[in-house]
Amino acid sequence: MLEDFKKFALRGNVVDLAVGVIIGAAFGAITGGLDFSNYFIGLSSIVTATALADAKKQGAVLAWGSFLTIVINFLIIAFVLFLAIRGLARLQKTEAAKPAEPPKPSREVELLTEIRDLLKT
Repeated sequence: MLEDFKKFALRGNVVDLAVGVIIGAAFGAITGGLDFSNYFIGLSSIVTATALADAKKQGAVLAWGSFLTIVINFLIIAFVLFLAIRGLARLQKTEAAKPAEPPKPSREVELLTEIRDLLKT
């Protein structure tokens, strides 16, 4: 049963789907307390607040810190997934590199081999 699960989990489609789901979730995740969300540029002269929420109330702002936080989180998670997928690819290569056992001869071939051996003696 474990071998069947291993074959299922290492199939390309399952791994690709898992990567897509995890990268999609990465946009909503905040990693390790990394938060630049209060960095912004006021687009009007009346914005004097120091916190993003207060600045939005005063006027238009360019909240570049939120974008930077999302990009950094995405890059961190994407790199970790890259390493994991690379490890899975190596595992798949080692599985494929194992020599396959030769197929067992059919009953007919076994009987013919026995007859040949008996005729030799």
